[in-house]
Amino acid sequence: MAKRAAKGAVRLRLGLAVMLAFLVVLGGRLVLVQGFDVGGLAEAALSKRLQTTVLPAQRGQIVDSRGTVLATSVIRYNITVDQRLASAPDFTEIERRVDNPDGGWKIVKVSRDQALQELADALGKPVADVSAAITGDKPFNYVARNVTPDTEDRVTAVGFPGILSEGVTQRVYPNGAVGGNVVGFLGSDGSALAGIEQTQDGELTGKDGSRVYEIGADGLRIPVATDKLTEAEDGKTVRLTLNSDLQYFAQQAIQTQTNKYSAEWGIAIVMDAKTGNILAMADSNSVDPNDPGKTAAKDRGARAVSAAYEPGSVQKTLTLAALIQEGKANPLSRYTIPPTYTIDGETFADAFTHGTEQRTLAGILGYSMNTGTVMAGKELSPQQRYDWFSRFGIGQPVDVGLPGEAQGILHTPEEWDTRQQYTVLFGQGVTQSTLQTVRAYQAIANNGSMLQPRLIDAYVDKDGHTESPQAAAPTQVVSRDTAQQVKDMLESDVTEGEVKPAAIDGYRVGAKTGTSEAPREDGVPGYSGVTSSLVGMAPMEDPRFVVAVVIQRPKGDIFGIGNADVFRSVMSQALRLYNVPPSTGTPARLPQYAQ
Repeated sequence: MAKRAAKGAVRLRLGLAVMLAFLVVLGGRLVLVQGFDVGGLAEAALSKRLQTTVLPAQRGQIVDSRGTVLATSVIRYNITVDQRLASAPDFTEIERRVDNPDGGWKIVKVSRDQALQELADALGKPVADVSAAITGDKPFNYVARNVTPDTEDRVTAVGFPGILSEGVTQRVYPNGAVGGNVVGFLGSDGSALAGIEQTQDGELTGKDGSRVYEIGADGLRIPVATDKLTEAEDGKTVRLTLNSDLQYFAQQAIQTQTNKYSAEWGIAIVMDAKTGNILAMADSNSVDPNDPGKTAAKDRGARAVSAAYEPGSVQKTLTLAALIQEGKANPLSRYTIPPTYTIDGETFADAFTHGTEQRTLAGILGYSMNTGTVMAGKELSPQQRYDWFSRFGIGQPVDVGLPGEAQGILHTPEEWDTRQQYTVLFGQGVTQSTLQTVRAYQAIANNGSMLQPRLIDAYVDKDGHTESPQAAAPTQVVSRDTAQQVKDMLESDVTEGEVKPAAIDGYRVGAKTGTSEAPREDGVPGYSGVTSSLVGMAPMEDPRFVVAVVIQRPKGDIFGIGNADVFRSVMSQALRLYNVPPSTGTPARLPQYAQ
């Protein structure tokens, strides 16, 4: 009996030992799983419960020099649903955490019908329509599109299972086509396709934020679980140098001129000679970024930088500046000019018929004489001609932050044939953009000092911190004295020469016209139509603005086509907008004929 009791006690102790060992193993396993999560099971479970909603960053604005908005973004949300969760048979109520009036919080239960009504109220839709959208077995369906952030917040607060939101951004252009070819536009997928939108995409694009929270197996948000918010970082505002009022005026003026002559296209530029700031860069047929498809693809860019063409006689100003700087001539130098002029077997003539005349250098410019320009310009060696055009920025990129910029073509002297070495003196055999021409004239206007043209004034973040792009140092192209002599000749073009229609009451004006043949565009060698231009500055006692007007392939008599009226109206508007006082001093009236 005693032996049997002893054996029972041993078996009992052995059983207890086995059970204790089992409990130790089980406890250790629980510690590993729940405490240390060696296999990552808890983390995996949590990951399955986490739901992430993207909070889209707002794309930065594009504004003009005074803060007028040219491009902005509006945040909207699409409300979506997983119908399998929203229509689950076991979904009858929602547990929601609410704050107590006296502090703390509590969990309350809301019936499915009440939650559905709250969802409909938040969306401003009939309950029946919302019920139809969430009922079914689709894993994805739209409940509402393009709702405001406030609406999205109210929808999220309801906590309806299966309801999610996706952020979308709408780009809008409040001023429509004003500056459209400069501002650019986005594609339907939000990709940047043109203009400042494209080149400054990195500055304009922000960093999306997120909202992370836990949901249960029934699709309901767990009230006291993870709820992590990462704020979105909005893109920077790009402030341009444009004046939207002047931009609008210039666009209207160049469109009227283009229509008047049934021209292919037109350009008008206004630059501040003292800063290099581009105040207006107008294209005919300007694109409305809100609906770029309504404008032909070829008209959507900024031709002021993308279209390179032979400048014609506006280039004579640079040739004569080089002659004066090299000490080869002065505005009153005398030349005997025959009806035609032949050199190295090449004969040159003028656009008007004349006999042998005694002209000053000022008179050669004032009446745009090819013969006289070649006769005077031959004193410059081919290398000097090339070097001086290069110093004025011809053949050099401008880089104002727009896509598709044309560098233009300035061949080296070794590439010039016998005729081209002389035609470059009056703007043929060389190509450049309108902005390159304006840059060269800005140097003359600014006492010989060339500034980097500026279109982007600054980047501004959401806190108002401003960063301005570093501009290149000014370049002294010609001396102050040379620049003044050239300005006197340009002013005499208006007071004594052929550009009298460019005169503005109360202001001293200097200007030069240009006409060149436009190459055919069908691949066949030869020319088709002309490019007509005018570049000028005012007021001449201390030029503030440079204005250029160009039209391509205008119809009609070449001698009857002129851009002086557009130049005059745009320049006058600029002088008024910036409150430039009327001119003082006596206008330059250099003699056009040698006595």
